Amino acid sequence: MSSIQDHSASAKQDLFEGVDFYGLDDLFTAEHLLIRQSLRDFVKKEVSPYIEEWAQDAHFPSEIVPKFGEIGAFGPQIPAKYGGGGLDYISYGLIMQEIERGDSGMRSTVSVQGSLVMYPIHAFGSEEQREKFLPKLASGEWLGCFGLTEPDHGSNPGGLTTSFKDNGDHYLLNGAKMWISNAPEADIAVVWAKDENGRIHGLIVERGMEGFTTPTTHHKWSLRASCTGELVFDNVKVPKENLLPGKSGLSAPLMCLDAARYGIAWGAIGAAMDCYESAKRYAMERIQFDKPIAAFQLVQKKLAEMLTEITKAQLLAWRLGTLKDQGKATSAQISMAKRNNVAMALEIAREARQIHGGMGITGDYPIMRHMMNLESVITYEGTHDIHLLILGQEITGIPAFK
Repeated sequence: MSSIQDHSASAKQDLFEGVDFYGLDDLFTAEHLLIRQSLRDFVKKEVSPYIEEWAQDAHFPSEIVPKFGEIGAFGPQIPAKYGGGGLDYISYGLIMQEIERGDSGMRSTVSVQGSLVMYPIHAFGSEEQREKFLPKLASGEWLGCFGLTEPDHGSNPGGLTTSFKDNGDHYLLNGAKMWISNAPEADIAVVWAKDENGRIHGLIVERGMEGFTTPTTHHKWSLRASCTGELVFDNVKVPKENLLPGKSGLSAPLMCLDAARYGIAWGAIGAAMDCYESAKRYAMERIQFDKPIAAFQLVQKKLAEMLTEITKAQLLAWRLGTLKDQGKATSAQISMAKRNNVAMALEIAREARQIHGGMGITGDYPIMRHMMNLESVITYEGTHDIHLLILGQEITGIPAFK
């Protein structure tokens, strides 16, 4: 028992160093590496010491939101004039990787804010909307959410039934959204709804508007440190100046999802690296049959395969990042990276749990928390199977989901 207790005590220290078997750091600029290190230090200070307790208690630490704003995690790809970082997409990917290494729920909070709220306001909003909303979102003074998924429309967002009518000096919004990250705490929501002609538009709905409520989703086994809820609209009067004027149609929210999926492709690598490093450390310390379990062939096989899959995912994400920075990344390429990297991370979490034995199910190690989180990540922003069919359509030209 004493050896297990010793393991438990040491596990509470965040000893993460990173995984770079193929020397990918040589492909990053000095600025990229500085950004990654600053986020790694932030996670070790602000997330790692508390995350297991937050997850066990299903507590969303709202106090961390302005801290994320202060370090520049919200909308790092948004121009500096609106409070963003004006950084490239490789930088954005590295930020998502480091935050998800800490916890997928924390990364969800950040990527929703940057990719699903700030991105559409910047890309499709008016200058007045950008100046009003983006700086407060970037600083973390405001938290935002993204309303697309509905109780009856998940993988088929084009079938959404939330709608609004022109009511003279305002729009009247009715409907409901489900599985919305940040919803219970959000100050604003970017909501996708159909007009009277069935055309999809984005509307900025603000906390306090009469008829707008955000019930919390309880009893989650996954993303327990992230707040999830519904968006309910009961004759909500939305000012006409809150309509996003720059783009309409289903392609608008799908562009937002591409931005978020890109971040997830990087983020999942962080979760995988955390599981791998924990498993490697445990295997070196855990003695059975008079030697560390790392000396056994089957454990070495697991570790070797983990390292291989992480390295492949890193190369995929890096190449996708360079394409994204060149404006060449396609939706299908993003789908491939999101699907591959999340499935990779989930498999590594499961193998790492095996290496940890019974200790792997406890909060003394991050494994089970990552595993449960990744069960959500493999479903949201396009399910594992839907991304497969997106690639299938790209290959054959035939959409199998219509």
